[in-house]
Amino acid sequence: MIIKSKPLSLFWLKVGGYLLTKYFRIFYFNKLIIRPVEIKSNHSYILSINHFSFGDGFLGFYLAYQVLIKQGKMKRLYIMSLKKQMEMKWWLRHLGSFSIEPGKYSVRESMAYAAEILNEPGNLLLFFPQGNLESCHIRTIEFQDGISEIVPQIKSNCQLLWSSNIGEYFESIKPSMYFNMLDCGTAKDFDFDRFKQEINLHHKESLKKSVRFTQEED
Repeated sequence: MIIKSKPLSLFWLKVGGYLLTKYFRIFYFNKLIIRPVEIKSNHSYILSINHFSFGDGFLGFYLAYQVLIKQGKMKRLYIMSLKKQMEMKWWLRHLGSFSIEPGKYSVRESMAYAAEILNEPGNLLLFFPQGNLESCHIRTIEFQDGISEIVPQIKSNCQLLWSSNIGEYFESIKPSMYFNMLDCGTAKDFDFDRFKQEINLHHKESLKKSVRFTQEED
């Protein structure tokens, strides 16, 4: 049996997003640069990002706050988390987490629950399709099958979004973070192979944008 979420209200999402933005800008980052895409109205959203650090959930929430919540497009945030983590940290479910247990029969229940969430406009699922931590500077992103099991079960309008998040230092002792977004279409026209190919091309272009002077071969 999965652990279902008890997500924060929109009010607390706005408060949390405001405070996190202040913290990031004052204490942690030199610059936060978002290269946005058009967000569709009256949709739910899957926001997939590359998984390279412990703080990726905070980065994903910051991005969702800036491009979705502040535009009035998003109402609830959900995150798929490992069940063993949620059993140790009970408060995760109150931040929108619900459980998944790889290798167990309950995986199907988790995928169906994710699709059910995404049938409601304004809900967002923050998703890490790699499944494992890898450097943000890898050139090819390997995808697990999870998203290909969720999307076909979605019955309502759902926009698929990707962001290649890349950090660099350059002239500062604090990192700058670049959010390179990509509109991957909707659940209705989803093709997993095309989805992976488009994201990998986009990720390579995002890496090139982060290099100031050096010209590299592909």
